[in-house]
Amino acid sequence: MTTTSKHFPAFRRRLPSMAGKTIVVTGTTSGTGSVAADTLAGLGAKVVVLNRKSGRSASSFALLTAAHPDVDIHQVECDLQSFESVRAAAEAVRSLCPEGVHVLCNNAGVMALGDQATVDGFDVQMQTNHLSHFLLAQELMSLIEQAASEAGEARIVNHSSVARLRPSKTLLPQFLERNGGNLGGDGTRVQNMMFGGPRWLRYNQSKLANAAFTAALHHRFTQGGSPIKALVAHPGFASTHLQQTAAHEGGMSSVLSSFGDRFAQSAEDGAMGILSCIGLPEAQSGQFWGPGSGTNALRGPAKPFALESFYDNEETRNLLWDKSVQAVQLEL
Repeated sequence: MTTTSKHFPAFRRRLPSMAGKTIVVTGTTSGTGSVAADTLAGLGAKVVVLNRKSGRSASSFALLTAAHPDVDIHQVECDLQSFESVRAAAEAVRSLCPEGVHVLCNNAGVMALGDQATVDGFDVQMQTNHLSHFLLAQELMSLIEQAASEAGEARIVNHSSVARLRPSKTLLPQFLERNGGNLGGDGTRVQNMMFGGPRWLRYNQSKLANAAFTAALHHRFTQGGSPIKALVAHPGFASTHLQQTAAHEGGMSSVLSSFGDRFAQSAEDGAMGILSCIGLPEAQSGQFWGPGSGTNALRGPAKPFALESFYDNEETRNLLWDKSVQAVQLEL
């Protein structure tokens, strides 16, 4: 079923040229990431896409390059469920982008997966959605700082969700620790309705981490007088591959997934948040872009609002940062 884009065509016309900008985006095989990569290439940016090696990544990259034959586009293999793969991907980006990175868009994500450990021992949702993006940002920070110094600004854009709001607004340390496979189990299909059951709590924690990471970055950049902007977005309720994957993995009933597809906004409309953070000149560090800030903010044009106090506070920012540093074994 194809969902019609109601707001994206007019929004697309507001975006400025991205010529001369190098933009790195994770998770571009489908959904909002695919829309973002295609839009940025169309605006003239040098685009580097990071995806796990698969048939989907190969076919989506072929379509992207065919649509923009005269644009500088690169694909780097990156499995966000492996810190070793993330480090290798960062090394590849450093080789490809000696000019620096103007925008890092941490878009990739998984939703409502089972209680599984990655090869590094962390929850599969937390590592994919947050910890590996935290590591990627640190590994590419010198390139981001270089671009900011030369261009006057650079941006780190994270992708959260309305799921940050429930079932918990408190970031809990055990979800950022090496507890993969021991974080509540999979639950029953009755439990695993939207935002219910252990799968959704783990997803909630990862999306809360995305927002808290943005708050921590913004605080650090502001305190240090850095020209780097930290922004976060959410897509509302958009028709993407996440719903089908969640249903296939047992985290959402097929009926609920089908119902959602009928009432969701298009992937293009859902991508307006991250594209606003990436490209709009008026987007400022410390802003959250999406259809709105509450649980009912599911559709509509992206607009900015302030980071929320339940994660933008010293205790949560420090918890997020310290646990993430420990997880990826960085010396900062």
